[in-house]
Amino acid sequence: MTSGSSSSSDQMQARILIVEDDFLIALELENRLIDAGFEVTGIAITATEAISMAERERPTFAIMDIRLADRSDGVEAAIELFTAFGIRSIFASAHADAKTQERAALALPIGWLQKPYSEEALTRLINDYLQP
Repeated sequence: MTSGSSSSSDQMQARILIVEDDFLIALELENRLIDAGFEVTGIAITATEAISMAERERPTFAIMDIRLADRSDGVEAAIELFTAFGIRSIFASAHADAKTQERAALALPIGWLQKPYSEEALTRLINDYLQP
């Protein structure tokens, strides 16, 4: 991001990977992000798929659920995204207990959203992260 750029140009530069195994939640999230002016690089439903997509697409960050398809773990996926590619995550999950947050600290999370969360809370967290 260039300093002094407007939030709309920051939004256009933000490329977001959605990691969510609930199809309806993922589609709603994708639509919310696109409506807010962000680019969605893809939707992954497993940790393996998330890592593969991140390697190929190099998103700015990921929005990560904790419990994924095939018994995958979003915390482990987020840690791998961060250590392998420097990609940080926003955790959006109903599973945000202290033990889970402690495990996720290695991924240097951008923040946490407790499901169900509002579009305003999501957009505010993203914009706060993108601000210089």
